[in-house]
Amino acid sequence: MPLDRLSTALAAHVDELEERGTAKGAETVVRAVVPAGGPRGPRFLLEGEGDREFLRMNSNSYLGMSLAAEVIAAEEEATRRFGAGPGAVRFISGTYAPHVELERELAAFHGREAAMIFSSAYATVVSVLVPLVTPKTVVISDELNHNCIIHGIKMARPLAKTIYPHNDVGGLEARLEEAVAAGAERALVVTDGVFSMRGDLAPLADVVALARRFDDRFAENAVVVVDDSHGVGALGESGRGTEEVSGAEADLLVATLGKALGVNGGYVASDGRVIRFLRESSPMYVYSNPITAGEAEAARAALRVLGSDRGRRLLDHLRALTRRFERGLVELGYEVIPGPHPVVPLMVRDTARTRDLVRHLRDHGVLATGLAYPVVPRGDEEIRFQVCADHTEGDVGEVLAVLASWPGREAA
Repeated sequence: MPLDRLSTALAAHVDELEERGTAKGAETVVRAVVPAGGPRGPRFLLEGEGDREFLRMNSNSYLGMSLAAEVIAAEEEATRRFGAGPGAVRFISGTYAPHVELERELAAFHGREAAMIFSSAYATVVSVLVPLVTPKTVVISDELNHNCIIHGIKMARPLAKTIYPHNDVGGLEARLEEAVAAGAERALVVTDGVFSMRGDLAPLADVVALARRFDDRFAENAVVVVDDSHGVGALGESGRGTEEVSGAEADLLVATLGKALGVNGGYVASDGRVIRFLRESSPMYVYSNPITAGEAEAARAALRVLGSDRGRRLLDHLRALTRRFERGLVELGYEVIPGPHPVVPLMVRDTARTRDLVRHLRDHGVLATGLAYPVVPRGDEEIRFQVCADHTEGDVGEVLAVLASWPGREAA
């Protein structure tokens, strides 16, 4: 049969991933959601677990918007008006009024001239980097940037691709000097705003200041591109992310509709001429369907909540829960990497014990993500907890009690 040898080769590859411990394995399937009530946030019913309820501590829905009544209602109403799908890519017949209105509102929210939406933040990053890179461009990337940035750079054809040590501004300066020496006409400095594995922030003010120092040494500028998908909606007094807390502004800001805003899709905001260029040249914009009109209306509803007094209260609650959870972990003797972001890493620093703690949590009704060797370097194994605004004080107390009961805690 035509696939016999290919299937054997692919199966061997998957077997190798299993042996190395890097296979993703079976996915957890959510079959129902139990709404929040009283002292408890939402709970989740899983395939194969009967009526047992789970508290989710591994979601990017930082503000709980995916379950917000007005967000769901906005999507349902727009779907009735416009249909379940766009029917085509945008330049043919797939642009709807909610797409255009959402882009205007995102641009205004971030203080930019224009914005454009994509099917995901991953698609946004790839479709921003590839057309911005020329044969005379040097791309300079933080060593811990997300896979979407790494993949986007791989797909591009720059003069050179260079990496600087994580959050090392001195290392970035050295790479910029090398780019000048190489005769680059354009430099793209690319960084995450929030690094999702540990919740630490890029030193954005220093990165932008350094790029401005070098700007005149490149014929087509030293350009800063920030993917703040984990920052927007989760950081800052108004939820404007890493830019707000740093006081600095990137040249191109990429973010997502699928984390704190609770919907689906990604977007980029920038100068109007840059966005016009990207509409003509971004492959996953030109050749791929957009998010649905219903999703766009849901994102608009979430953005309105974020910009309201209720949004401020959600952000205040999220910050308070994050501090409470971090403090509780420290009181239990666990090591954490403290920070303002609701990603809270519990550093276990051992692969076997990390996996044991993930099992212990699940056995006690808590879903959390463990990162073990070889996914992370030896000694950096961790549990990545994610606090959300639809969690309650009772939920945090419940998770801390489960962590207190882990037999391996004394060695943590």
